[in-house]
Amino acid sequence: MNQMEKQGVNPYLPSWEYVPDAEPHIFEGRLYIYGSHDRFNGYAYCQNDYVCWSASPEDLSDWRYEGVIYSRKADPRNEDGDGCLYAPDVARGPDGRYYLFYVLDNQPVISVAVCSSPAGTYEFYGYVRDKDGGILGERPGDEGQFDPAVLVDDDQIWLYSGYCGMYHPQRKGPMVMALEPDMLTLKTEPKTLIPSAPWSQGTGFENHAFFEASSMRKIKGNYYFIYSSQQKHELCYAISSRPDRDFTYGGVIISNCDHGIDSYKPAEFTTAYGGNNHGSLIEAGENYYIFYHRHTNGMNYCRQGCIEPVEIKDDGRISQVELTTSGPNGKPLIGEGTYGAWLACCLFCREPSLLTAPPGGWMDDRFPKITQEGKDGEENPGYITNMRDGAVAGFKYFSCSRICRIGVTVRGKAEGKMEVLTALDQSPAGEISLGKSNEWKTYEAEVQIPDGVWSLYFRYRGKGYVSMASFSLMK
Repeated sequence: MNQMEKQGVNPYLPSWEYVPDAEPHIFEGRLYIYGSHDRFNGYAYCQNDYVCWSASPEDLSDWRYEGVIYSRKADPRNEDGDGCLYAPDVARGPDGRYYLFYVLDNQPVISVAVCSSPAGTYEFYGYVRDKDGGILGERPGDEGQFDPAVLVDDDQIWLYSGYCGMYHPQRKGPMVMALEPDMLTLKTEPKTLIPSAPWSQGTGFENHAFFEASSMRKIKGNYYFIYSSQQKHELCYAISSRPDRDFTYGGVIISNCDHGIDSYKPAEFTTAYGGNNHGSLIEAGENYYIFYHRHTNGMNYCRQGCIEPVEIKDDGRISQVELTTSGPNGKPLIGEGTYGAWLACCLFCREPSLLTAPPGGWMDDRFPKITQEGKDGEENPGYITNMRDGAVAGFKYFSCSRICRIGVTVRGKAEGKMEVLTALDQSPAGEISLGKSNEWKTYEAEVQIPDGVWSLYFRYRGKGYVSMASFSLMK
């Protein structure tokens, strides 16, 4: 993006970085992101080592790469690197050190690593266990552990864990347990916090029961348990005055396909391809934000982190927020300059789809997708490919003033035009004629966009297909 000033955008990290499952924490005055690490064009979740990024809580536009903080081969049970590092969490212990809690995809236990700084190199510390040395997850009657989350609440340390997939109806819900100050030993045994789908009838959690992705936050005296529901694409919250009991269902915070949002389209219509979701709430600067992730490359295994501001009402409730490009910016983006197509918060075609693909699958050739050139780790900009007749890429929101021309940079076997709209149910504000090209080529046209805050949608009409690298707003 050609920026006249630095702006916060979604995804908030570079287009070639894939860090989903974000747990944001402010340590020593800086906001750190701890998540899993997908591999571009990978064949499984979380194939890379843990990396960390950080930013000032006052400026979510300027992210700093902190490097690799933990190798998956560092765990004694994974010296061959066969297991993948699933979603982690980090907490500052009573001794002032930082503790990384995680699970490997092929182990039923919670591993812990430790470091003297938030984003240094963590060293393996041990496995969560009881006072007799029995390792949680391997004792008789234990459930396999998954997606651990940690809350240090005054002098008490709480650990949360759980997975309640469709093939595990016997699992009642996520577990909560207390830890000793050593951040490793169980002080209390696990107990169920909220219900899973088979156990949700009559509880208030119906249709939004727990699936995975535990996260706990304490905000304004209330405890918020953020989790991925049985719908998978949404992050929900439950609320209580206690960290280990009496939680009631609060609602949906965000859906990564905008299911349920009716402000700019019908509630049931999805304008992005959803998939599993994981994230959490944090107060940064003067606002609260929800961190979540989106799915790219037409598959489940290339996920990228995004941020949206949320409002926590006086009664503690949170209303669902919509997907945007401008979420981390705190205000609409500048209506001038060039923006990368990979910033699209809406991407869909004539045949809507709720999810990116079946588990372990990929989208077929009907669907557009955000992708990149090259291999994992190569710093190549993202772009949209396979936009066929009726496909739409949308970007929200822009502060528009005196925009008179828009250009699109595209390539492909296109015989048609790109319509520019400010609302999905309105007539185009302009049309840009496209030609066939094997290389990126820019086409421009005049548009009529009123001054004000608007979304921008680009809808391809014509034969063949087109890839889109960027668009430019001109006065």
